[in-house]
Amino acid sequence: MATLTSHVSLALATIGGIVAFLYPFLLAALGLEVPQQRGVEIILLFALLAITSLVVLLTQLTDEHCAQTERSRAVALLAALVAIDSVLRFIPSLIGASPIFLLIIASGYIFGTRFGFLMGSLTLLISAALTGGIGPWLPFQMLSAGWMGATAGWLPRRSGRARRFWLAAFGAFWGFLFGALMNLWFWPFTAPGATESGGLYWTPGMSLSETLHAYARFYLTTSLLFDGTRALGNALLALLLGEAVCQALERWRDRLGWRPWHELVATD
Repeated sequence: MATLTSHVSLALATIGGIVAFLYPFLLAALGLEVPQQRGVEIILLFALLAITSLVVLLTQLTDEHCAQTERSRAVALLAALVAIDSVLRFIPSLIGASPIFLLIIASGYIFGTRFGFLMGSLTLLISAALTGGIGPWLPFQMLSAGWMGATAGWLPRRSGRARRFWLAAFGAFWGFLFGALMNLWFWPFTAPGATESGGLYWTPGMSLSETLHAYARFYLTTSLLFDGTRALGNALLALLLGEAVCQALERWRDRLGWRPWHELVATD
C-alpha cells in the first residue's frame, strides 16, 4: 500500500509538472488569456513537489517490505548523498557541464525510481539554498532533475563496460533534455506583448506546428551549444567514474539489507 501511494504521488507530481511547463500553451489552446509572466503556478508546483517528497519519504519509512533498520538506513543514505551532491554544485560549471548529474543518475539506477526522484529534486533544492540559486526557476529545476533520477531506474541492469556506456548515453540524452525542459519555464514569456514571433518566440494564437518550429529555432540558436557541453560532460563523467560510483552505491545498497546474525535456538 505504501509503495502504491508513493507511485501515485509521483504520477501526480509528474502530471502537475507537465501542466506547469505547458500551461501557457494550454491556455492559448482553450482561448483563454495568457499572462505576460510566470505567477501562481510556481508556488503551486513548489508546494506539489514538497508534498510529493514528503509522501515518498514517509512511504519509504513505512514500507512493509523493509525492516525498520533498512528504512532508516535508506533515508540516512539519501540525506548523505544529497549533501555530497549539493556540495559538488560549488564546483564551477563549464558551459553547462556540472558533476552533480552523475550521482543523481547513478542513485536512480541503483536504488530505483522513488529514490532517484528524491535524489534529483532534493539535490537541486539544497544546492540552490547553499549557492543562492533560489528563484522562480527552482521548482522547474527540481522537477527536471527528479525526472532524470526517476527515469534512470528504468535503465537495463548491466555491469562493467556495458553499464558505463548505458549511463553515458543516458547522461548525454538528459544533458540535452534538461536544457530543453528548462527553456520552457521562461520561453513563452521572453517577448511579452509581441505580436510577431520573429521566428524564435512564442506568441498567442500560434498553431502547434508553428510553436514547435519556433521553439526548435530558439533552441538551436540559444541552447544547443550550452546543452551539448552538459551532455558531453555527463557522458565523460559516466565513462570515467560511472562504474566506480555504481559499485560504491551497490555496496551501500547491500548494507541496507544487512541483518545482525542471531543464533537459532532449537526447540523440541
